[in-house]
Parts: sequence; structure tokens; C-alpha cells
Amino acid sequence: MTQAALSTQAKQRIVVGLSGGVDSAVTAYLLKRQGHEVVGIFMKNWEDDDDNEYCSSNIDFVDAAAVADVLGIEIEHVNFAADYKDRVFAEFLREYSAGRTPNPDVLCNAEIKFKAFLDHAMRLGADHIATGHYARVRRNPATGLHELRKGLDPAKDQSYFLHRLTQAQLAKTLFPVGELLKTEVRRIADEIGLPNAKKKDSTGICFIGERPFREFLNRYIAHAPGPIKNDKGQTIAQHVGLSFYTLGQRQGLGIGGLKARGAQKGGGEHAPWFVARKDMASNTLWVVQGHDHPWLQSLQLHAADTSWVAGAPPAGAATLGAKTRYRQADATCSFQADGHAPNAFTLDFAQAQWAVTPGQSAVVYQGDVCLGGGVIQAGAGPA
Repeated sequence: MTQAALSTQAKQRIVVGLSGGVDSAVTAYLLKRQGHEVVGIFMKNWEDDDDNEYCSSNIDFVDAAAVADVLGIEIEHVNFAADYKDRVFAEFLREYSAGRTPNPDVLCNAEIKFKAFLDHAMRLGADHIATGHYARVRRNPATGLHELRKGLDPAKDQSYFLHRLTQAQLAKTLFPVGELLKTEVRRIADEIGLPNAKKKDSTGICFIGERPFREFLNRYIAHAPGPIKNDKGQTIAQHVGLSFYTLGQRQGLGIGGLKARGAQKGGGEHAPWFVARKDMASNTLWVVQGHDHPWLQSLQLHAADTSWVAGAPPAGAATLGAKTRYRQADATCSFQADGHAPNAFTLDFAQAQWAVTPGQSAVVYQGDVCLGGGVIQAGAGPA
């Protein structure tokens, strides 16, 4: 069902996740304007240090409540922190401890916003839930299946983070602002006098906020220093613990001014260093110089722990598009399901992809339809 189709139906009870941001605020406004009964819910997902300078939960709730007051809707404060810690944060720590770089926003959507929140909304008698994500849902009349589509604003599309949603979840979900450009959302918020019309968009992982990432991880993950080696096998520095680094990382390596040993004169000896590999067995961090170093390029990747919107992977060795990180343009690739592992697949790219990172999501598209994806296990570079 599209947003337009919903607007022509009888009045429904719709529970909106009000985050305190402008996107969810305009979502609630648009649905109320269509004549639906709108109820707001503020989700509290983290409480370990919500009195800390880096945690904005209390401020966000004040903003969400102010929006509800302007719109004339009820708002309920619901604490999902225990669910979040068990379903999202514990997995986040396991992945970092294993040397991978997880994307907790993907897991939060699948486990909290569209599971725990959805279940709570259904207990409140909701017909649908709605959030401020930039994506769209459409029921395909030919197949009867719900499709997850990119938001119309290419700079704000969030389908990447929603690729693990199921048919049951999409059937109950609305994304009103997915039909709009962000500039239009801001304009509407300003026009109707929403108090958060000009509020800055949140960035980063919700429970880390703006705090130094290494400082936060250091509280939860054991770490052991080890060697940093270049592509010639030479030890050039020491790292502080492999969990604190991710493939493609350039900042925070502590070797910025170091020249490449044995570099030819004028041959890029001052080029920046990048993390290229992590060897957990030997506790070694491998770094290379130059953005285009072969170790940073992958023509193929393997992914596991798959989730498909339609309930099944694309049929055959289809040519599709894929993202290996958010905000990346779709990369043309061929898809092949793993015949030996039902929850795995391989992507072969027409052009090498940069810093394909284990733990991140490989999300597969057919045009503007998000088909699903999996968790990257490894990338394979040019021969």
C-alpha cells in the first residue's frame, strides 16, 4: 500500500515513532492532516549514561513532547533499553571483539524499531506504525508482495538501513517523508511552526552520540597492543587494539608523518596511510599507502546472515546493484546464492569496490527496489 492509497482510506489509528527530530515530526503532521488518529511514542533505547554530555535522550524527548503539543496528539515515553542491550548492543560488542565493524543501526531497525516498537504499537490497537525514515513501501499488485523502495530524495535515502525488514513488518509500516525531499520536509516544519524545524540531524551511532568512539569502546572491549605492518611486512608502529580500527580508516593511526620505507623518490612516499587488513590470529594491523592501493580494492565479496524482503533471494545469477556502505552509489554486480550455505551469497562487481569491510552490510537493489542483503564476511581483491 502506498502513502497516497492510505490517504484515501477510512480513518486509521497510526502510532508514530517520535524521535525529537524534524522527519518524524513532519511524519506525524502529514498523517494527522489526512484525518488519521495519530499517537506518538518516544523510544528510549539507551540509559547507561543518559545524564552524560554525549547522550541527547532527555533533550530529544523534550523536543518530541513539544512537537506532540503543537500537533495536538498524545505521546508516550517507552523504555526499550533492556531489549536494545540484549538484541543490539550485545551483538555490536561481539562483532567488534571478533575484529569486524558492525552496523548497529541496521540491527536496531530490525530488532527494536520494527519489532519491539511494532509489537507495542499493535498492543495499543494500531492499524499501522510510521517513522521518519526516507524510504517507501509499495504493494506489488502482480506478486501481492510488499516492496521496500528507495526514498525519493537520493541524498537521504535510508533503505540501506531497512533492508532486513520482513513482509509482515512492511505490511504494517508507513514512511510518509520517503515521498518528499528533505528541503520540503524542512519547509513544511517551518511553515506549521514546529519547534524543531531547524534542528540539526542526528549523526553517528545512537548510543555513542558525539563522544570519542575509541573512548567509548575502551569501556567494554578488552584490547591488546600489537604491531602495525606495511605491505612489505615491516613493523612501522604499534596499534592499541585491533577492535579500534576499521578497514579504510585513515585518521587515528599515529603514523601520519611516516614515510614509506624503501619508497622510490617521488613515488608517493608521503601518501596517506590506510588500514587494509586485520589479522586477529597474530594481532597484526596491516596498513598501506595511497587510497588506490590494491589491498583496498575488492572485485568480489562474500556475505552471510542474509535477509530478503520477499522472503527469498533473487532468482538465478541476476545482474543487480549493491551498496557495501551507506551513501555509496549502487555498484553493478552479479549475484550468486551460495549453494552450500543457504544464508550466504557472493557478489562479483564490474568495478573494484573500495575498503569492503567485514561486519558491514552488503545491500542488493533492483532499480529503486531494495531486495535485502547480508553481512559482509570478506572481500577479494584483483588478482
